[in-house]
Amino acid sequence: MKIGIYGYGNLGKGVELAAQMHEDIELVGIFTRRDPASVKPLTNAKVYGAEALSRFKEEIDCLIVCGGSATDLPKLTPALASDFNLIDSFDTHKNIPAHFERVNAAAKAGGKLALISAGWDPGLFSLARLYAASILPNGKDYTFWGRGVSQGHSDAIRRIAGVVDARQYTVPIESALASVRAGESPDLTTGEKHKRECYVAIEAGADKARIENEIKTMPNYFADYDTEVHFISLEELHRNHSGMPHGGSVIRGGSTGLAGEHRHTVEFSLKLDSNPEFTASVLVAYARAIARMHAEGKIGAVSVFDIPPAMLSPLSREEMLAKML
Repeated sequence: MKIGIYGYGNLGKGVELAAQMHEDIELVGIFTRRDPASVKPLTNAKVYGAEALSRFKEEIDCLIVCGGSATDLPKLTPALASDFNLIDSFDTHKNIPAHFERVNAAAKAGGKLALISAGWDPGLFSLARLYAASILPNGKDYTFWGRGVSQGHSDAIRRIAGVVDARQYTVPIESALASVRAGESPDLTTGEKHKRECYVAIEAGADKARIENEIKTMPNYFADYDTEVHFISLEELHRNHSGMPHGGSVIRGGSTGLAGEHRHTVEFSLKLDSNPEFTASVLVAYARAIARMHAEGKIGAVSVFDIPPAMLSPLSREEMLAKML
């Protein structure tokens, strides 16, 4: 199976590395909107300008679109879906239905198959929520993220005047997590489930009080949370906060029995050294499924809910029955 990478940021680099781990997957090339000569791949992959992509319509079985959910993917995925089977990692949860409809129309028009919102959340966490809710209809879901770097929140801090660089960690509140794991089914606000830790390097002479206030009062990002702001040097930031760890847990507490007397807890957890590399690994596995399903005649847009698990694996059905079941 042949794949292509569109976009070469952290996620694109992760896809490049992940592709090397699958004997049945070949990377045709990396397609970038930058000057191809300025892009130095991590492997011996070929690099092309984005305008060259149209020449590879017959060569690429699945294109993995590696862009940001805020501005890139809402435009890129529908634009590419009529010409390529593809996958994206669109993760703005509230906008997923509208994104799905746009991509579905484009993919159907071109006779292609497109998987949106793959990765771990949305993606693997979505499956965990679906499985648990289907098995325990009398129950309650909780999702905890972190401890990990939020790239979107970090970028929001960097946009404040006087900030040179920043990292923001999303941190679960341990008492809330313990309560959920104990099956207590508490009612929790977002601010009662997580706190924010910000490590910020600023320009010489910048107003720390102003910057801290702008961070802590920023709507949709920090205003509803207990937020800590730590001012550190740029050197310390790069030395101690250059990684991109993440993870989290989906937990559902529920009950069975005539009077709900038997309590159960279902938990699916991830602990990731590299958020982009793990997300990329998920995308590459799903690329195999998309190529297979399109070969069987499936077109339009799909989500992870529509992908049979067997489609992800390079193993034969006999091997899966013997080794996995």
